[in-house]
Amino acid sequence: MPRFDLIVLGLGGVGSSALYHAARRGKKVLGIDRFAPGHDRGSSHGETRIIREAYFEHPDYAPLLTRSYRLWHELEHFTGRPLFHQVGLLQVGPEGGVVVPGVLRSARSHGLSIEQLTADEVRRRYPGVVVRSGDIAALEKRAGYLMVERCVLAHLEAAQRHGASRIDQVTAQTWEATANGIAVRAGGETFLADRLVIAAGAWSNDLLHALRVPLKVLRKHLYWFADGSSDYLRTRGFPTFFFESPSGMFYGFPQIDSLGLKVARHSGGIEIDDPTDDPRPPDPEDRRLVREFLDQSLPGVGPTLTREKTCFYTMSPDEHFIIDRHPDDPRVAFAAGLSGHGFKFTSGLGEILVDLALDGGTSQPIDFLSLKRLTAQ
Repeated sequence: MPRFDLIVLGLGGVGSSALYHAARRGKKVLGIDRFAPGHDRGSSHGETRIIREAYFEHPDYAPLLTRSYRLWHELEHFTGRPLFHQVGLLQVGPEGGVVVPGVLRSARSHGLSIEQLTADEVRRRYPGVVVRSGDIAALEKRAGYLMVERCVLAHLEAAQRHGASRIDQVTAQTWEATANGIAVRAGGETFLADRLVIAAGAWSNDLLHALRVPLKVLRKHLYWFADGSSDYLRTRGFPTFFFESPSGMFYGFPQIDSLGLKVARHSGGIEIDDPTDDPRPPDPEDRRLVREFLDQSLPGVGPTLTREKTCFYTMSPDEHFIIDRHPDDPRVAFAAGLSGHGFKFTSGLGEILVDLALDGGTSQPIDFLSLKRLTAQ
């Protein structure tokens, strides 16, 4: 029976990072994933993901992002791959809303540089943007986007260069804690390790059912639209964007290739039962809402849909990550329920999971993400 210091189940954003950090520490490590590297079946695909520091969801995420930023830059240097594009982030919403006030609070709490803009200032600086009367905006210049598949492949490449082993297109059926280690059954074989990291994304319920924490999987849609007549959105330094509006929250990216501008709805989504066999049908109502948002806020974006993709959000009950050691066995560390805002953290989350599994703790401030907040009676 093959034996390792550590096994990582799931090699998407978090798992690929964990594989790298374990191998970097000189451990004999094995990664297992049910799909081929850089696949489009889970949550870590679609070309781009926003990265930002002034976190409106919870100010305690900011220190984790400081570490993640540093690790993304280190990974770029180690692999020679450009992964992070610092084009800025424009966030727009009502003065009494959730997004912009939360961004400003987070910036004040952690001394982050944010430029607050009025609706008129946004219109002058970004003529392609239409801002509703009464909305305010925050511009975060250190924000931008990550090339998501390239980030996963870069972590896997770096892990392999440090000696990691990997098995692709094999499903991990079960794991069991024994006196002799953690036994993982995958693809008809059993693998043994001293420690285990579970980063299964939309398949977390299969491997973490003993936690009894309901994780809801949502099908989400990503759209690319031809830029139409608005050269501004293509050629003059347009940033990533996030809008809070009466019909939901929408985000997107400047045009980076011939497909045009990418946009999606952060709110909404259809709950699904089985991410493996989900047929991923189109969602006409979601597309209508996205098109309505573009017509109202970015009217220069043309009507031609050039691509549509789907991905999954795995939602925790409170929409914050769950990062912890398993209550049944402290040799097992896991990440679950990243709730649609986790990819930017994955360079750091992989490091944290390896610390938890190998050392029993981490220096990173993750108490607010522990399992106990959801299981305490």
